[in-house]
Amino acid sequence: MSKVLEGLLYSESHEWVKVEGNIAIIGVSDFAQAEMGEITYVDMPSEDDEIEKGESFGALESVKAASDLYSPVSGRVVAVNEELEDAPEKVNEDAYAAWIIKVEMSDPSELEELMDAAAYEEKNR
Repeated sequence: MSKVLEGLLYSESHEWVKVEGNIAIIGVSDFAQAEMGEITYVDMPSEDDEIEKGESFGALESVKAASDLYSPVSGRVVAVNEELEDAPEKVNEDAYAAWIIKVEMSDPSELEELMDAAAYEEKNR
């Protein structure tokens, strides 16, 4: 059973969101990294890119698959986790520590459409 952290929000497409004020810290769930296997590359947007909820902002590539990353919120990218450029395996080691991007949200009400830990766990049994 993959690990689901309390206090985070989750999207249908297996991204997690940690909210700090108006900033959404976004990564992929433990379930997603386990499904993908060994992650070999993380494709990320650039700082200051505008992203839209539901649209692809990058991708994870593994030995066996590539999977788009979909933004759970709209806004402006204020940081990308450059550590992942050299060490994509950090996503496998701890999916919740290896955030991918930080977004300044343009519409925090979009968070209401995401699942809490219990709902996400139930959906991915």
